[in-house]
Amino acid sequence: MTTPVLVVGAGPVGLSAALALRAHDLPVVVLEADPEGRQRPGSRALFVHRETLELLEGARPGLAAEIAAYGQTWHTKRTLYRGREVYSRTFPPPTGTPPFTSLRQVDTERFLLAACEDADVEFVWEARITGVRTDPSGATLTDDDGRTWRGTHVVAGDGARSAVRRALGIPLEGTHGEGFHVVADIADIPGAELPLERVFHYEHPALDGRSVMRVPFTGGFQLDLQCHDDDAADGYGTEEAVRRWLPQVVGDGYGERVLWVSTYRFLRKVAAAFTDPHHRVLLAGEAAHLFPPFGARGMNSGIADATAAARAIADGTPEAVASFAEIRRSAGLFNSVAAGVALDHLRPRRRIVRIRQRAAAALAPVVPRCGAWLEHAPYGPRHGSPAVAGRKY
Repeated sequence: MTTPVLVVGAGPVGLSAALALRAHDLPVVVLEADPEGRQRPGSRALFVHRETLELLEGARPGLAAEIAAYGQTWHTKRTLYRGREVYSRTFPPPTGTPPFTSLRQVDTERFLLAACEDADVEFVWEARITGVRTDPSGATLTDDDGRTWRGTHVVAGDGARSAVRRALGIPLEGTHGEGFHVVADIADIPGAELPLERVFHYEHPALDGRSVMRVPFTGGFQLDLQCHDDDAADGYGTEEAVRRWLPQVVGDGYGERVLWVSTYRFLRKVAAAFTDPHHRVLLAGEAAHLFPPFGARGMNSGIADATAAARAIADGTPEAVASFAEIRRSAGLFNSVAAGVALDHLRPRRRIVRIRQRAAAALAPVVPRCGAWLEHAPYGPRHGSPAVAGRKY
């Protein structure tokens, strides 16, 4: 029997890795801790960017069009500051692959899982990995029931609490920001859908100066509320609390349309290494790095990790895996720095940043580039990553 490549985790990163490996005609076994048919609420990741769609299309022709056709691509961006619009732009509909599509992560995973099944990926559900051993010829994984699997390589796509990374003793290095954000998925009101536009509101006057963003997705929209440092989570981050402040942002009628509520903090962490000393395990996605959601760096960079890992494994040499680890860690460090720039703008600790924001908002009606700066700054730089990183993410 041909020794397969083992993929740990059946989230979007693990599923993308499995698809990319099958595109290289490699046998794949995906090991997932949860049971088959699990219910995963919430839109942990909304955006699938053009670069990511192209990577998925390369792994499975037709998949990008399927995902893009289901998702939402809006053409208007609006930015407000304390109740006044400072930026608005409507783009023409794209031709070909859209710049992004927006859908709940559960739907992205549904498309990826179906593609993996069509590609003859083997799945083992309820396999909670607890042990990892590597040697020059491969890797052995053990789960909490004592079962073992042997593979030529392992792609660890098992998330922020990666059991594979912990078993290898590879730490995540970095920082976390102060304060927290509340993220909530809200279903549309049929027949009364909000305009298909992304709206970012600095210091919303009805929310005591808290900033909030609304992002559409297929069937609804997501709200991201930036809380003050001294806010209590139960004051803003529970479903009951969301129902209280929701009308101030989108109007009445949505109290019973809340699908999911969670909180997050700005984490900026990158694994100290993206592979083991034998170059048999390759870390990808949140097993390798944690970024805040602004700029949609998490899942998109994770899928870039996954496809790069598949190329390295298909090459079959330790040098290819070592190159993967260097390039993708460099990309991770760039994204971490970029997220820090965004954090400095969203939660400014320096008085000069707050002054610049107020000045830009005041000048925006007569100096359009000031409004454009307020629009683009919260996402951090998208370009300028080290040349070895190769792609935007």
